[in-house]
Amino acid sequence: MRVKDARPNGFRPTQVWIYIGAALFLLALLLSAILVPDLRILHSLQALIYVAVIVLARRNSAWVYGAGFSIAILWNAMGLFMTHLIQAGATAFWLLLHTGHAEQLVPMTVALGGIGHFILIFATILAASRLNAENRKWWKFAGGSALSVAYFALLVAFFKPH
Repeated sequence: MRVKDARPNGFRPTQVWIYIGAALFLLALLLSAILVPDLRILHSLQALIYVAVIVLARRNSAWVYGAGFSIAILWNAMGLFMTHLIQAGATAFWLLLHTGHAEQLVPMTVALGGIGHFILIFATILAASRLNAENRKWWKFAGGSALSVAYFALLVAFFKPH
């Protein structure tokens, strides 16, 4: 006989990690928007994805786990392999620790966002794998992924500063 989980709405420690990862990325978006005013509209609209992930993760939704997973993968892939700003931010953090001077603040915010995304990637895939064995959970996960990537692509297409 299994003992029913007494936590409200099936609250799980993986949700805490989802909240931490999304909150770190929201902090990175805020700092970046402060440092680069041209990004404020884009980052404000992008923040909606993470607010939705935080709010809807409480419902143990495969849709939101897919959305959080795929947006984190896409954004980190761009930061690691296209812009290399995550590496530049890691270097800037390292120099800050050694010299006490921060010269490249924007790449540091990108690195902070990348850390938040790595947490979000692992937490969302773990949370999705622990969902009940409902027959369409991975289709819902894929659907959430597609929706978040499409939303992000539209944001970049219409609100990226030139």
